[in-house]
Amino acid sequence: MNPYLFQSERLGFRNWTLDDLDPLAAMNNDDDVMEFFPFKPSRKNTEEFILRMQKQFTKNDFCYFAVDILDSKDFIGFIGLCEQSYLEHQDTFVDIGWRLKKSVWNQGYATEGAKACLDFGFNTIGLNEIYSVASEINLKSELIMKKIGMTKSKIFDHPKLTDYSDLVSCVLYNKIR
Repeated sequence: MNPYLFQSERLGFRNWTLDDLDPLAAMNNDDDVMEFFPFKPSRKNTEEFILRMQKQFTKNDFCYFAVDILDSKDFIGFIGLCEQSYLEHQDTFVDIGWRLKKSVWNQGYATEGAKACLDFGFNTIGLNEIYSVASEINLKSELIMKKIGMTKSKIFDHPKLTDYSDLVSCVLYNKIR
């Protein structure tokens, strides 16, 4: 049985299992991977993230999906869609995001996976609009947003990052079906 909900050319997208805890916790402990985040999640935080993504998938049929390289079945991180609620003047919105282990950076996986997730969100789930957010200093993520055809909407102060002066200013991109 195929464990993947959908695939791109090189990647498989699936729901999370607790078997993903160790590799995700290791990735979350990498200083370079977590450069643009306010803290490195603990093992307990990482387990809570996996459980939250499982619940979100059950509720919405999407989440930040666990991602494997199809050829090797190696877990490389996550790319997907997540319901969020921190934008001013908007109750909830769907965010596209990614976090990949450093050993697979600069191989086009984030862009390939994000394009597949946009397609899944628009054409399988039926979403009308998808957003993406990154700290303004995170130029690598902003470049991916541009590569996947998103449009810059605004720069705003992220309400959950007010204690982190270098991260609080964020870019907001969106794409409409």
